[in-house]
Amino acid sequence: MTPGNNGASTPEDDDPFGYLYADGQANGAQPPSGGYGYPNSVNRVRPVGARQYGQQGPAPQAPPQQGAYGQPNAHYAAPETLPGGATAVQSPQAGRGGGGRGRGPNTKGLLVGAIAVVAAVVIGIGVAMVGGDDEDKGGENRADATPSQSQSGGPSPSASASAEEKTELPTADAQAVRLGGAAALASDVEGAQSDGGAYVTNLNQPGSSVTWTVNGIPKDGAYTVFVRYSTTDEPQSMTLTVNGKEFGSKLNMDNFARAKDGDFSKGWTQTYAWPTLNEGSNTISVSCNDGDKCNVLLDQLWLKEGQVTK
Repeated sequence: MTPGNNGASTPEDDDPFGYLYADGQANGAQPPSGGYGYPNSVNRVRPVGARQYGQQGPAPQAPPQQGAYGQPNAHYAAPETLPGGATAVQSPQAGRGGGGRGRGPNTKGLLVGAIAVVAAVVIGIGVAMVGGDDEDKGGENRADATPSQSQSGGPSPSASASAEEKTELPTADAQAVRLGGAAALASDVEGAQSDGGAYVTNLNQPGSSVTWTVNGIPKDGAYTVFVRYSTTDEPQSMTLTVNGKEFGSKLNMDNFARAKDGDFSKGWTQTYAWPTLNEGSNTISVSCNDGDKCNVLLDQLWLKEGQVTK
C-alpha cells in the first residue's frame, strides 16, 4: 500500500521527515506546520497513557489534573482520613486564621527563651565564682589559725636562720660604760632610760669621754651604733672612735627634739652612725675633742646589724 489509499493515516505510519526525501516530496510531503509532514496527518493530542494499542472501544479518560496549589483534591485522601489511619494533628497555627498557608515558627518566643537561658548560665557562673572566693578566703583564715600536718607551731628553718642572722645585740646604759676625763654620772634630769634614771654629764669638757667595750659581735661587717642623748642648744657634734680609730667626721648630735631654755628633760633624742665592726669584741668611744661641741647628756648606746636608721 502507499500513503493515501490506506484510509486515514496513523501516527506510527507517518514520517515526520518525509519532506526531506524525493519519494516523500512526490507524495506531497510538506514541511511541518503543526502536524506531521504528510497530508492529512493526524495531530491529535492525547493524555499520556490514554492510547492502548490492540484494544477496541473508546480510549479511557485521562485522570483529572490536580487543582490549583493549596486547593483540596477530590481524588486524594490523606492517610489520616482512611480507616485505621493516623490521627490528624492540628498545627498550632491552624486555629489562628482561615485557609491558606500557616505562619512560620514563633522566632520571637525562641529568641526570648534563648536569652533567658544565657542569663541564667551567666548568673550561675557569677554565684559560683563568688562562692569560690568566699571558700578560699575561709580556707586561708583557717590555715593561718591552725597549722596543717605539714606545718608546725614553731618557727620554720628559714625563720630560724633569719633570727640567727638578726641576733639581738647588747645595749649599754650609762652605768655600764667607762667614763673618762670630767665625765660623771647624774640622775637629776628626768627622761633618762638607764637604770635608776642615770645618765652621763660633764661631757662638755675637752677630754671627757664614754667608752663601751661590746662583746658578742657575731661576724665582721657593717653595723649601726645608736646613741641616746639630750641637748637644748644649737647642733652639737662629738668624736666617734671605733677600735682606736676615729670613724668618719663627727657624730651629729643635733637638737632634734627642739628643746628650749635649757630644759634637758625635753631634749632626749637619738643619733646613729654606720661603723664596720669585727667578729667578737669591739671598743666604741664617744669623746669631746678639740673643736667639738659637747653640751649633751648621754643616756644609752646600742647596736643593730646592718645599716639601718631606727
